[in-house]
Amino acid sequence: MKPLNQDESDAMQATVTDTRSDVAVLRLSGELDADTATQLHKVLAELLERPVPRIVVDLSDLKFCDSVGLSAFITAKQVIAARGGWLSFAGANRFLASLLATVGLSRYFAIFPEVEDAIAAAQM
Repeated sequence: MKPLNQDESDAMQATVTDTRSDVAVLRLSGELDADTATQLHKVLAELLERPVPRIVVDLSDLKFCDSVGLSAFITAKQVIAARGGWLSFAGANRFLASLLATVGLSRYFAIFPEVEDAIAAAQM
């Protein structure tokens, strides 16, 4: 029997695709919490190796995020901003949009309804 919260369908998955040579889309699915944040840190570290990191985080399939997950994004944004890049969110469900607003991150990160909107905003 598996312990609670260990359902493999809830394990966070991270996929990176480059929509343009200078923009990476990081698609997250499942649950981002203390158990899966290490995986996010690794993926973000790889993306931060780019000369000018430009990242859209697709949250459309992310079911849950806790404070550990949020802190990974805040840390990454500090590094990205220092290099002249940006990190934005797209496709947040009602829970995640509310969470980002409640903790004040909706003022710190650009949040778009769809990935395409975030990429279009980057081209302006």
